[in-house]
Amino acid sequence: MSKLLTLLACSAAALQFAPGFAQQPETTAPEIITIDASATARPFPHFWEIMFGSGRANLSLRDSYRRDLDATRAITSVQYVRFHAILSDENGIYDEDAQGHPVYNFSYLDQIYDGLLDRHIRPFVELSFMPRKLASSQAAFPFWYKPLVAPPNNYAHWDELIAQFTRHLLARYGEPEVEQWYFEVWNEPNLPFWGGRPNEPTYYELYDHTARAIKSVSPNLRVGGPATAQAAWVERFIRHCVDNQSPVDFVSTHVYGNDKSEDIFGTHETIPRRDMVGRAVKKVYDQVHASPLPSLPIIWSEYNASYMAETGVTDAPFMGPWLANNIRLCDGLTTAMSLWTFSDVFEEQGVIKQPFHGGFGLIAAYGIPKAAFNAFRLLHMLGNERIPVASANALVTRDADGQLAIAVWNYAAPEEAGSPRELRLAITGLTGPHRARIQIVDAQHGSPLAAWEAMGRPAFPTRHQIQVLRDAATLPDAVDRDLAQPLVLQPYALALVKIIP
Repeated sequence: MSKLLTLLACSAAALQFAPGFAQQPETTAPEIITIDASATARPFPHFWEIMFGSGRANLSLRDSYRRDLDATRAITSVQYVRFHAILSDENGIYDEDAQGHPVYNFSYLDQIYDGLLDRHIRPFVELSFMPRKLASSQAAFPFWYKPLVAPPNNYAHWDELIAQFTRHLLARYGEPEVEQWYFEVWNEPNLPFWGGRPNEPTYYELYDHTARAIKSVSPNLRVGGPATAQAAWVERFIRHCVDNQSPVDFVSTHVYGNDKSEDIFGTHETIPRRDMVGRAVKKVYDQVHASPLPSLPIIWSEYNASYMAETGVTDAPFMGPWLANNIRLCDGLTTAMSLWTFSDVFEEQGVIKQPFHGGFGLIAAYGIPKAAFNAFRLLHMLGNERIPVASANALVTRDADGQLAIAVWNYAAPEEAGSPRELRLAITGLTGPHRARIQIVDAQHGSPLAAWEAMGRPAFPTRHQIQVLRDAATLPDAVDRDLAQPLVLQPYALALVKIIP
């Protein structure tokens, strides 16, 4: 046994290594969560796990990307993956000959989309960025891979590119398949990802051309936007589409937990990371339902707890309670929410310099699952019906067999130490004796971050260290206990409780 494993084993013994059950000092006042197991429930679709973002399109050709996608598919219900830059030059789709006539090459496109479909996952097609020979300017967004963000220099050539792209997809995959995809026009045009000026009307011009080109090939394909950051433009985008008879089948936008109230709501209030996403989702829901197209599906095609590199946020067990609380707040207000991203195979800021660096992904470099990965594993176990409960720290669900599956958590902001929380489940409506079967993700269970820090934070861990980190990321088996016993959760802990006979 290595020195690190010995240290971890000794620490576990000292803490009476049983998830959430050890005696803990200075707990907050106990919370009693009252549940009526026979209460009327409502449908609870798993909107948070059907779609994920990822690094740019070309990265999907890598073995490490595909292994991380396989791991994510094994613990979620992922159906769609979204990425940037399918039209960028590195994929070779668009070129021009010496006379300026368009030339198309779909070789990499086929490999990219085949790689998803081979895994029974569909692309959520983000149509970006501008091919070099079609760009009206060579100005690039300052990502490591330098995507071009200018409008097209020739809209006739752009329209034909989109039409040829769409025809090729239909020819290769068939209309019944491609009808189940989504086509989203561009990415975050309200930020410098779009070089048109003024940005909003020039984006609408791009959108109109793109949507009409797609529909000219098949009116049954789904197209939408505005794919904005900061929950922006949704009302005006819908109004534009209605007034200009521009096709639209869904709206999409983005939000991050550390976005500012000035950008999302135009206010100067301080909105905590815990509440920002839920409030933005409610804002857009209200806008759509008050619009001339109130039934449009709403897709949050990017969200996360942070748009910055914050190791104590996206790499940490903080993500478990944060994700669960977002599900509680956003249920019923959206069709899908796409966490940005499922993997740290990701190069917007360059090649990753160490495995834990505040990356967006569920899986760190070297295929090391983070606490967020295990949080998704637990949340996947929730049922498909939701039972009302008067608690801000619980989701109560029922599965098809009538079994209760309950998520409970101890949220603390990442800059706070937090304190242990004692929870008691008071359940009525059950027949006969029952037990609680519990799994927990926290700093000691299903999170490799502490083990990496104990190693001295190696930038390039050895193969042995990588295995130690993967072992530390393993989610412990569920533990059965008496239903009447209180459950003590450490700060940042997420627990999944199944009630079993």
